[in-house]
Formats: sequence, structure tokens, C-alpha cells
Amino acid sequence: MKLLIKNGTIVNADRELLADILVCGRSIERIAKNIPLPAGPSVKMIDATGMLVFPGGVDPHVHMSLPTGAGRSSDDFYTGSRAALMGGTTTLIDFVTPSRGVSLTGALTCRHREAEGSMADYSFHVSPVEWTDTTADEIRACVKAGLPSFKLYMAYKGAIGIDDEVMEKVMGVVARSGGMVTVHCETGDEIEMLRRELAFSGQLGPASHPVSRPPHTESRAVEKAISVAEKTACPLYIVHVSAAQSLEHIRKAQNKGQPVMAEVCVHHLLLDVSLYDGPFEAAAPYVLSPPLRSEKDRDALWQALQDKTIQVVGTDHCPFFMEQKQAGKEDFRRIANGAGGVEHRLALLYTFGVLEGRISRQQFVDRCATQPAKIFGLYPQKGVIAEGSDADLVIWDPLAMRMISASTHHQNSDVNIYEGTKTRGHPNMVVSKGQIVAEDGKLTGAPHGQFLKRTLFGGPGA
Repeated sequence: MKLLIKNGTIVNADRELLADILVCGRSIERIAKNIPLPAGPSVKMIDATGMLVFPGGVDPHVHMSLPTGAGRSSDDFYTGSRAALMGGTTTLIDFVTPSRGVSLTGALTCRHREAEGSMADYSFHVSPVEWTDTTADEIRACVKAGLPSFKLYMAYKGAIGIDDEVMEKVMGVVARSGGMVTVHCETGDEIEMLRRELAFSGQLGPASHPVSRPPHTESRAVEKAISVAEKTACPLYIVHVSAAQSLEHIRKAQNKGQPVMAEVCVHHLLLDVSLYDGPFEAAAPYVLSPPLRSEKDRDALWQALQDKTIQVVGTDHCPFFMEQKQAGKEDFRRIANGAGGVEHRLALLYTFGVLEGRISRQQFVDRCATQPAKIFGLYPQKGVIAEGSDADLVIWDPLAMRMISASTHHQNSDVNIYEGTKTRGHPNMVVSKGQIVAEDGKLTGAPHGQFLKRTLFGGPGA
């Protein structure tokens, strides 16, 4: 099948161009003005007049079928990737998170099986949760298998969290192996102490969640992670930055030339701490970590996104059913921790970022597609509209109006933290590797995602 997309405005991170795109097989064959319709029966022409054409989104932070105390997150790779494609995201990076006592390579084998149903292309970050005699060899084996990025959790010490000594050991091996480390930055020991104190005093509702994880628990952890990364010469990517205080440490490191990158999630840009007030059913959907912050923090995050202190917008997509959230009705510590967002990332950021003048269309593409592809070793296969790149394309209708609702979304959940939010701008058509996978709000066909090996760490702005 060949596709000829005519008369659209192509938006890349570095420029915009009114031109045609010829797709042959899975790749972009030619970009030029006035490309004639190729001869042959297997050619489809798409008139994109008045439309924008973006590269398919790359979300580097999703959790499909994540095991938790409240059961697995409600999206598996099939339903979660379906939601992603419907929103214009064509590439996902999920996680391999072993239980303690299980090797990284053994957990990777299991995760490959779980991801076989993905309709979007995918890759993994690997999470060391302990240090054993074989961990260094396992890390090197993962790098050789095409997975050069690793995630460490400074929180959740009783399950998957690690201490400073393990963090330094992992960063040292990863740095010497040519990889990078991503870190969930929260001071786990202090958070557990605060959670116990709140429970002991009878403060067990969802409003205690942000109190148990105040901004300084993130910023102090960010400062520590940056320090260890500098000591070990390890490239560092800080996931879901939520606090203005954290940005001060990130900027300082970046100004020194240290390879420190940062990600923000859409919910931290758009939602605030006031949503934890009120009855359990209204507040529980917003229990996620780090928690929602203040208006001041939100403003600081938008500024950091604009000036590229923050390079990437992700989602930390990890939805649950309300029944799973209900497990913590008597104790906020048992509320299933996470929320969905992969389907809505592009529409929300376009509506409240581009249309409100906070970021440009080129910055929108850069933060949602180009930078995650570059940082995590997928560029130029992904994240750009260029000859030879994968034909992952979003034909975007800038005038389309939608209202987000759990009754119409495609994620496998009966709650949505953006319920009732109106968006302007939406995919009219989504193309993945040259195949039309979504059109006019409906999934078309049964696309099959592929596992993506990654080799090189590109660094910020590479």
C-alpha cells in the first residue's frame, strides 16, 4: 500500500512546511510539493487541506498491566495501546519491574510475552529493584538486548525502591555500559514516616495523600539523584517532575553542562491539589504520585516546558477502576495509585498549551515526539517527519471539538481524571508504519506493534 497525503501543513520540531508526503510500505519515501499520484491499484490519496500533520507521538512513560496491591492496572498492552493510537501516540515505552529475587533478564522475558498484544510500537525501561552478585551482568545484558535505559525508584522502599548505595552502583554500571538512568525522585523514608503519622492521627482520607508527599520530598530526592549521577558520570532523566523547587536543582545541573533531562506529566500541568478535597469518590481518582501540586508549581512547570528545562511531556499512564480505588476508602495508603492519560496527552497539550500561547506548535511536536525519540534512542526512526523515517503520522484537525469522558474514552477504566474537559484539536487520522490505524474517531483494522531495540543515548537536544 502506498499513501499520498496532499496539501497538509507538516509540523516538525525545527520547521513547518506545506507539502505532500508519499508513504511506501512502512516508511516515508518522499516529501515535496505537488507530488503526482503514483500509478498502480494499491495507492490511497488523502487530502489534508486545512490539516496539520504531526509525527506520531512518543510517550516514554506508561505502565500497562502493572502489578499493584490493588491488582494490575486496568489497561493491558492491547487496550492501552488502543487508547494511545486513538489519541495520536504511536510509540510507547513501558517498564520491566521484577519482584525482588527475580533477575532483570528473567523479568524481561516475561514482559515481552505480556506486550505481544500491543497495537503500537513499544520498548522498555528496565528497573533494578535490588543489588545482587549478578545485577551488573544483567544490566549489561539488557543494554546488549537493545534496552539502554533503566529506572530507579527512590520511593516505595518496601517493594521496589532502592537506597542511595544501590543507586550509585546501578548508575556506575549503566554509565560504563553507555546507557542512562531515569529516576522516580521522592524521599521514600520520609514519606513512609509521614504516612504513618497521618494514619496514627486518624487522617485517612484522600486529602492526606498530598500532605504525605510534600514538594520538598521530591526536590530533595532530585538533588540527591543529580549528585549521584554527577559522581558516576551517568546521564540522568528525572520522571514526572511536579514541584517548582525541583526545577532549581535541574537548571543548576544543566547550566553546569551535566546531562540531566526532565519530564512533566500532563496532569501536573493542568490539575491542582484542590481536587483532593471533597468526598472519597470525587477525590480518589486523583491519587497518583507525585501528587497534584499548587497553582504556583503548575506555572513553574509550564515555564520550564517552554524554556526547555523540561524536555518531554509524558503521562505516567496507569489507570484503575473505581473498585480498585475503593480498596483505600478507609485508608488513603491503600488507594490504587495512578491514573490514565495516554489517549488525551496530545489533545490536552494542544488545547491548553498551543492554543493558549504557552508553547508553539513546533515545541508541541518537540516535547511530545522528537525529544523522547532522541533521548531514548529512537530518532530518526521515530519522532520526525522525514524521508526514510517510519511513516508514523497524525493528520490533525485543529478545529475538531471533543469532550473527555469515561463513557467515550478507549482506556479500560470507568473513571477519567479529565472528565468533562473540552478540547479543541484532535486526530482526524492516525497512521502507524504506513497503515491507517484510526480515522474519524474509530479504530481501523488490527494493527500489530513491534518491539523496538534502542542502542544510543542521544542526550538533550541531540
